[in-house]
Amino acid sequence: MSLPDRNNPYTFNPYLEWRKNVDYYEEDPFFQKLIRLYAGDEAEQLDREAKAFSKKVSFRWRDFSERIATPESRPYMMHYDGHKNRIDRIVRPYEIEVMEKEVFSEAWFADKTSDWTRFVKLYLLSQNSEAGVCCPLICTWGMASLLEKYADTPETKAVLNHVKNGIDGVHAIGAQFVSEIQGGSDVPANLLEAVEENGVWRIYGTKFFCSAAHADYSVITAKPKGSESVALFVIPMWLPGNKEKEIRNNYTIDRIKRKMGTVELPTAEITYNGTVAYPVGPLNRGVANVVGIVLTYSRLAISIGSAGGMARGLREVQKYGEFRTAFGLALKDFPMLVGQFLKNAHNVQRTLAGNFKVYKDFIALPGGLSVGLESGGLFVSDKSDEPLEMRRKRFDVRQLVLLEKITVAKDSGDMSRLAISALGGHGVMEDFSSLPRMLRDGLVNELWEGPRNVLLTQLFVDFQRARKWYPPEEFVKSLLKGTDKKLIREYTAELEGIMELPHFFEMNDKTIEACGRWDDFCDRLFHAYQDLALAEAEAAD
Repeated sequence: MSLPDRNNPYTFNPYLEWRKNVDYYEEDPFFQKLIRLYAGDEAEQLDREAKAFSKKVSFRWRDFSERIATPESRPYMMHYDGHKNRIDRIVRPYEIEVMEKEVFSEAWFADKTSDWTRFVKLYLLSQNSEAGVCCPLICTWGMASLLEKYADTPETKAVLNHVKNGIDGVHAIGAQFVSEIQGGSDVPANLLEAVEENGVWRIYGTKFFCSAAHADYSVITAKPKGSESVALFVIPMWLPGNKEKEIRNNYTIDRIKRKMGTVELPTAEITYNGTVAYPVGPLNRGVANVVGIVLTYSRLAISIGSAGGMARGLREVQKYGEFRTAFGLALKDFPMLVGQFLKNAHNVQRTLAGNFKVYKDFIALPGGLSVGLESGGLFVSDKSDEPLEMRRKRFDVRQLVLLEKITVAKDSGDMSRLAISALGGHGVMEDFSSLPRMLRDGLVNELWEGPRNVLLTQLFVDFQRARKWYPPEEFVKSLLKGTDKKLIREYTAELEGIMELPHFFEMNDKTIEACGRWDDFCDRLFHAYQDLALAEAEAAD
């Protein structure tokens, strides 16, 4: 009990002081352990790089991220200058301009930067949520990987150099514009037209969902005139010498979207009217390459970034549980909340362990996922002349990337809600913690690069296509190698049972029921994979 006091002395300052001084990397011993376990000889160098990078992320960039997240700082359009010249300037706060330049100056895609360095830095950077920089960074990763394989003209080689090595110390920012008004994931239905005019390719039409619209370059899907095939192009957002003059490359930014999350990031509708573009890869392989290369990196990055956000949320909620009291007890002493803390701690660790395990297999895969994809890009081919063992390994990694994306994106949202609940009324206060922002951004991540229903259908199509040369039993054995044999038998039987249905496209009660079972099965299967990865990590010295 307490007596009234009109000058209530309560303060959050001790908790805030702790939060202000948290170093993301130093406060994450499990992440450090996984680096030692997975990075091999590179571990010591990674540890040094992570310590230095974390000093920027945990303090300077964290503060920038908090300031640019306020409603008054959101980007907006200035379509014309004071002399009626069309400029389509995207106005963003000064802090994000500075932070973006500093983040990209890390030379993420240079030859000197290892695959594990990118993983470690992205995990740490994502603990500040999207902040207007993670999406452009991830899109640039996909662009760099695409151009590494296909840059074969002076123009595309120049773009690759700008992305990898920078020009005068400034590294280019990339974007990927795929979605059109008739459907985002249905890439083969795209209608944007590419026309070759006097030896120059030009783009005509509209894109409806263009995130990172402020980028220097964008990868774009379009159909060459008279063709039903989708091709890939790289567009310079300004032609040489025109960026400073604010003369766009023959396109208009029609408006910036109002989104639920990732609000610091300008997402636009764009109309192209003869925009100069450079073809990348075969003109009939656009879908295969955008799925097998560009979107794959985005899906991996969503999982890595979600794990980072989950780790920060858990850390801050657990500390809040030590600080905050109610009814004479610290929150950490209430069994109901302790149960939530333990559940979240398990989710964070298994998510992170699973991320490391998937990523290790991905970066070790010769040629990436695009090898063996049919021209439609919708499944792993059964016509590949690769050895069976390699075809199966490529299939494993492809399915793991999809399973990881949908599972981790969903889990991060569930965890954000639990964390918000643990803070009570303060949990929904935008200026109290980063949790509301992380929840909103996480909801966007669930949709980005394929909503759950689309990717679940894709997974089922892949399994049906591959079952002749990769029976379900062999896939489950491969995925869960090292776990309980009884569990493997149970998952195998369940997978085979669902796959008795040939497809998910006939509208009846049986199909709807099977779709529900498939949704639940995929979650549990990947959680079993994560639990296996966690057990392996815990067993390591």
